[in-house]
Amino acid sequence: MENRMLKIKKNMIIYRILLLVIFGGILFSCQTSEKDGNKSEFDVSSVIEKMTVEEKAQLVVGTGMYLPLPDSIKAMIPEGLRKELDTTTAYGKMVTRIRQYLPGTAGVTAEFPKYGITSQTLADGPAGLRISPVREGKEGTFYATAFPIATVLASTWDTKLIENIGQAIGEEVLEYGADILLAPGLNLQRDPLNGRNFEYYSEDPLVTGKMAAAMVNGIQSNGVGTSIKHYAVNNQETNRLSVNTILSERALREMYLKGFEIAVKESQPWTVMSSYNKVNGVYTSEDPELLTTILRDEWGFDGYVMTDWGGGSDIVAQLKAGNDMIQPGSPEQIQAVIAAVENGELEESILDTNVRRILSVMLRTPRFSDYQNSNKPDLEAHATLTRQAASDGMILLENKDKALPFSSSVKNIAAFGANSYDFISGGTGSGDVNEAYTVSLIEGLQNADYQVDSELQDIYTSYIKETRANQPPPENFLTALLGGKQPLPEMELDENIAKKMASNSDIALITIGRNAGEGDDRKPEAGDFYLNDKEKSLIKVVTEAFHAEGKKAIVILNIAGVIETASWKNVPDAILCSWLPGQEAGNSVVDILSGKVNPSGKLATSFPNSYEDAPTVENFPGNSVKGETDDKKDESGFSFMKREPWEVVYEEDIYVGYRYYQTFDVPVSYEFGYGKSYTSFEYSNLQLSTDSFTDQLEITVDVKNIGQVAGKEAIQVYLKAPTEKLEKPESQLIAFGKTSLLEPEAGESLSFTINAKDLASFDETNSRWLVEAGEYTIRIGASSQDIKLTDQISVSEDITVETVNKAMTPNREIEIMRQ
Repeated sequence: MENRMLKIKKNMIIYRILLLVIFGGILFSCQTSEKDGNKSEFDVSSVIEKMTVEEKAQLVVGTGMYLPLPDSIKAMIPEGLRKELDTTTAYGKMVTRIRQYLPGTAGVTAEFPKYGITSQTLADGPAGLRISPVREGKEGTFYATAFPIATVLASTWDTKLIENIGQAIGEEVLEYGADILLAPGLNLQRDPLNGRNFEYYSEDPLVTGKMAAAMVNGIQSNGVGTSIKHYAVNNQETNRLSVNTILSERALREMYLKGFEIAVKESQPWTVMSSYNKVNGVYTSEDPELLTTILRDEWGFDGYVMTDWGGGSDIVAQLKAGNDMIQPGSPEQIQAVIAAVENGELEESILDTNVRRILSVMLRTPRFSDYQNSNKPDLEAHATLTRQAASDGMILLENKDKALPFSSSVKNIAAFGANSYDFISGGTGSGDVNEAYTVSLIEGLQNADYQVDSELQDIYTSYIKETRANQPPPENFLTALLGGKQPLPEMELDENIAKKMASNSDIALITIGRNAGEGDDRKPEAGDFYLNDKEKSLIKVVTEAFHAEGKKAIVILNIAGVIETASWKNVPDAILCSWLPGQEAGNSVVDILSGKVNPSGKLATSFPNSYEDAPTVENFPGNSVKGETDDKKDESGFSFMKREPWEVVYEEDIYVGYRYYQTFDVPVSYEFGYGKSYTSFEYSNLQLSTDSFTDQLEITVDVKNIGQVAGKEAIQVYLKAPTEKLEKPESQLIAFGKTSLLEPEAGESLSFTINAKDLASFDETNSRWLVEAGEYTIRIGASSQDIKLTDQISVSEDITVETVNKAMTPNREIEIMRQ
């Protein structure tokens, strides 16, 4: 692996690093000393006493965002915003120095050596550490591993595997010299079209919280931190900086805060990143009820909160609310903090609290402890792990007549679709990773000693080369700025070519590609959520040609998010959903196709029959607020995105995803929890520790492999609750687990501990988590609809599990709820 990376490095053209401060250079000076404070005697309280208001302000406000940019991208930045750093000041010299600690990171906090205060390097990383792969004047390369997207990881239903992924990512964070990874993302996949769904785990809050907690525990086991994001209710990219999200307290608590609550309580992340949007009339980064009452007082969070880059509008309100750090920061913001303290608008004691939280986390960082990073994480081992995780998270959606795995007679393969040759490993924007390579489907096939039709390969290679040369730059500025692969439009296929390939090859593979990313939501249109005419024709023509020869055609979905499948899924012989599987993509796909790995992934998000069936279709992504003015447009000075007054009402309330489809009997193409295998499993011996619940329930179930090949099975525990006092969804996931690799005829017993909170619903009237008296049905399933075993428990009287604060109500702003 190292030799390969060195060869890549030698062939790369290294940009001249342009140190730009986007939206405001830090142009003022501050006095610093090069003499470090005594770290062994570092006392937060005494250091705060010594700091000036100016130094405190400089610590809570980021040092600006610096990127090495090619001229083509630099030209896209408005002229008035191209401010160079003044390197003649003491502050400018310090910023220049700290920005070189780890080039390509999202942000770096100020350092004050005279106090022993070290900077904290903050790096993007939902799918792996995002840093610059090359450095001016430095030998070697600094590639990070592109792991599968969060949706793939959730589809494994395997928290132990996710923790192992986290440990690998954390090692790269540590050895490359970062302190805090801006990950994982915990927002729900509320609507299929959210452009950042690929960064998030699931439509279900339990899956989301458990996966995130496992990831955080894995990353932080290396002595580096995480920043779980985007807190909270950040479920769209459309007008993300100004959208006012209106929802009920119950939906907020049960659906959109639940994953964050699980992650905070089970993994203790070092930091939390507040989101861009408003919730019930208040920017999340300015909301004391969200950041203090709920996060700290109720959940016990003890780290610091940072803004998303350019989030919010009022820096004083942010600091008062408990948003301790402002990113990426500008000189105007620092001056605003100083002025607010001087004029009494901001008490210095509040600023001290913000500083105290930042310094308390700093004490845990590798930089503070003088850790000497190697710049040599074990990339080879991590590539092996990402290959396994990707194949474990792929979902076999269709498999007629055992079309997969390949039979022993399959040797020669015809690969159709531009993305077969230009496979997509990950999403765009800040979720993109600068990896050394991506294994295409073709490379994966060749690595497994399959022969790929060379004539068809030449046709597609020529098409890709010509199309890429004429492809316009991305319309999404953040994709252009931060990177990521644009899918190629599909090529028109000549029927005669399909017939010729069917004569010469043993099987057909057809790859459909989609990508998405920060800054834009997807569209319910052909070529995005729906297949376009060329793609439909490709599947139909190829399948018919190969069927005429008595051969099979397989579709591979190399996609960032859910697409429509109902209208065409019966055409091919098999469909494998690979999502965006990371840098070992082609190898992972072929491991499934060949049967080297038995697919065990199951959907963590539903596939509706059409977008019109989605519970959010009437209100996503919301509407412009007529008659309102925005007197603080672009007040953050960072986003490149217009702040238009915007509103979205979550009319579906708690009925997100499968909760909606099952409760209201809306058919889906593929249900939540669905996924096929090359073997079969038998569920038996369901045992409940009690039939009368008071505070805890133990569930055990046996699972046996009754098929012919070894495999793993994801077991899901659902609940149907009484609805006398509070309405409930037809089904709700309350636990899940995954077996080890079971050989044929082997079995395993799985146990689940269910606490009262797992059965509870949120009672808005009394601000409490309530387990309502009545009969509860426990359902053990292979999916949300494929229920294998059921049993019942009773609750004799209402149980108040927890009483919480009345917070974040929809009526916080007068007449905010429009009828």
